Amino acid sequence: MRRLFVAVLFMLAVGSGRAAVPEDYKLVVLTENFPPFNMAADGKNYAADRNISGINADIVREMFKRAGINYSLTLRFPWDRIYNQVLEHHDQALFSTTYTPEREPMFKWVGPLASTGWVLLAPPGSSLRLTSLEEARQYRIGAYRNDAVSQHLEGKGFEPVNSLRDQENVSKLLKGQIDLWATTDPVGPYLAKQEGVSGLTTVLRFNDAQLFLALNKQTPDEVVNRLQKALNDMKSDGSIDAILRRYL
Repeated sequence: MRRLFVAVLFMLAVGSGRAAVPEDYKLVVLTENFPPFNMAADGKNYAADRNISGINADIVREMFKRAGINYSLTLRFPWDRIYNQVLEHHDQALFSTTYTPEREPMFKWVGPLASTGWVLLAPPGSSLRLTSLEEARQYRIGAYRNDAVSQHLEGKGFEPVNSLRDQENVSKLLKGQIDLWATTDPVGPYLAKQEGVSGLTTVLRFNDAQLFLALNKQTPDEVVNRLQKALNDMKSDGSIDAILRRYL
């Protein structure tokens, strides 16, 4: 009888979606300064919980609340470090992570949180225009280390001049240390504006991308499913649009 009772409890636990996640389960969610999607309130390279703002930060908070998943939220630097950290630790996740086919098998994914575009930017007033990425091979291109844009260029045989902070490419561009800045729109122009620079010239838009919450491969499927359902519900009830209006 005892064995039957234990077996029934096990079947109930398996069949119940919410019972599949232990009560003490907690995800460590990491992000970086990537405005207007996620950013420290004081602009520094470390922040925690409510001191982190941005479109995707607000989406992720509401998503976890609706899913009933416990978590902590921390903003750190550099991206290269936290990206590799999430690959190694079973209880961690990362946003805003650009989805690419190359990255797909490396994480579990929830999203998309938002859509972006990849661009090559030149200094204000530049008359340079390109019709393809191949035409950019003759130019020195600055990028952000281990970012999806940089990884894409390296996969195409480019050798971008990578920086630890994407903001560094603004001054490099104006000083002539690079000819073009490969970055994400609207992030690049937003960062440039923070540095007091406006009017950068879009030389080429070469890809449209989507930003996700990327979770370590060992994350329980039930956690992923509950988060995805919460996000889908937010899109359906207008919550995402309301968050966008607050920032854009």
